[in-house]
Amino acid sequence: MAAGTPKRAALAERLAQGRAVLGDGGMGTQLMARGMKLGDCPELWNVEHASDVRAVHDAYVAAGACVLETNSFGGNAYRLRLHALDSPERIAALNRAAAALARASADACTTRQVYVAGSLGPTGQLLAPLGPLSEVDARAAYATQAAALRDGGVDFFLVETMSALEEVRAAVLGVRDACGETVQIAVTMSFGRRGRTIMGVRPADGLRFAVKELGVRIVGANCGSGPQETLCVMEEMAAARAVLEKELGTRVFLVAQANAGTPTTDAATGETSYAEGTPDVMAAFAERFAALGVEYIGACCGSTPAHIAAMDAALQRMPPK
Repeated sequence: MAAGTPKRAALAERLAQGRAVLGDGGMGTQLMARGMKLGDCPELWNVEHASDVRAVHDAYVAAGACVLETNSFGGNAYRLRLHALDSPERIAALNRAAAALARASADACTTRQVYVAGSLGPTGQLLAPLGPLSEVDARAAYATQAAALRDGGVDFFLVETMSALEEVRAAVLGVRDACGETVQIAVTMSFGRRGRTIMGVRPADGLRFAVKELGVRIVGANCGSGPQETLCVMEEMAAARAVLEKELGTRVFLVAQANAGTPTTDAATGETSYAEGTPDVMAAFAERFAALGVEYIGACCGSTPAHIAAMDAALQRMPPK
């Protein structure tokens, strides 16, 4: 897809076809396997190690992914400021490059359509009144990032790993400020073992807020403590969705992208591993997500192309809904 206006309804149409769409897996752990150090800026790799980022995208396409997320999770001004990369020119260049790399991998696939999701993660700041960042300033930062991702060629935007409803609103409205009211946006929040985000948001409340207050139609959960906890979250969201769809008379689609278990860190080496969520475990949970009616299923931290390949095989065995 050429740079410019993202596709408006293509992903929603695909999600409505009855077979789950498979997302990709983790990016950070894959870059660390290629030499990125803890504390480095992943987004800088879009320009300084572009071939490595492209290789990760290519590996996920080869594994069966139908959605590639851009390497731009921390590409907003507040996260890039931690690396002295927050000038307008740097923000634009790093995000455009992130989108262009994923776009190239997606377009190189000749066997199926692969979508590019413009990833927007949290600012890392508490929003007012709990913290110093105003919602207006956060919204402007997300608009700047979204404009660059749009110019790089994304198909839709994925506002992910959110904890506070105020930041969800800032991100969604910022994307619309940059790309128009009809731009397609998905929202996922991160829930802990007690079924709430760190800011206390419950799954059903997050879903209702995104759908009713913001008009988002693709909503779910990512990251978290692992697939079992994410399954519990999705069960609550699925029940809330049924009520919302009846109330609003429109489709709402669910997203589940769990971590590959809970990470553990080796005290001697400092290396982080995800032993719980093996490819077979993640594949089994992909089937359970699909059986629940989740339309967009991927993975998050600790997952690899091997996880996505196993999930693809499992989902291909399931009949369409």
